[in-house]
Amino acid sequence: MILSGVQQAGKPGYPWLVFLHGYSGDAREWRAVGEQLGDYPQLYLDLPGHGGSAGISVSGFDEVSQLLTTTLISYNILSCWLVGYSLGGRIAMFHACQQPTGLRGVVVEGGHPGLQDAHARNARLDSDRRWAKRLRTEPLGKVFADWYQQPVFASLTQAQRSELITLRSQNSGAALADMLEATSLAVQPDLRSALAANTVPFYYLYGERDEKFGGIAAELNAVRHA
Repeated sequence: MILSGVQQAGKPGYPWLVFLHGYSGDAREWRAVGEQLGDYPQLYLDLPGHGGSAGISVSGFDEVSQLLTTTLISYNILSCWLVGYSLGGRIAMFHACQQPTGLRGVVVEGGHPGLQDAHARNARLDSDRRWAKRLRTEPLGKVFADWYQQPVFASLTQAQRSELITLRSQNSGAALADMLEATSLAVQPDLRSALAANTVPFYYLYGERDEKFGGIAAELNAVRHA
């Protein structure tokens, strides 16, 4: 079993760029960025429960990482950078901490390295379980209309929210719910120590006015870009 992906050719000798989208997105999410990097061969993946990989379910981060390894082997990708946003960034960081052969570097935008106290983990688990229940039982348009009212999306315009709601509503609610619970921040290990010990290049991107992720970036052993 491998993840669904879309390939784009590049020049010989260049490492692959493997793009991992955010929660409820799909392989199209990074295409505008990839188009500016045409020298590099590229692979855009659908994560489990999303897009062409909607029929794939996982039990947690270990299984996602193993799936990623199997998928890269199936594409004969022996040297790559992982580029991930949000959930995709968390998966990229977790995978890098397993020290896989052939990983040349990691670029993460807005990915959380892990919660550090039990209270925060319990609160996040309760929240994600509530969202998962809604995803399984309510129309996706209604769920995502509320999802994009969360404070983290406060900078979005109404037009941007409407566009995202339309895109995200094409998913399977049950598949998204399963992936949300399997890769909840509540069950993700705290990756800070492993990331600090990792020797591959690590770049971390965040919005210039994003105090939350700016603070997280300052904690990490990464080259930081606002």
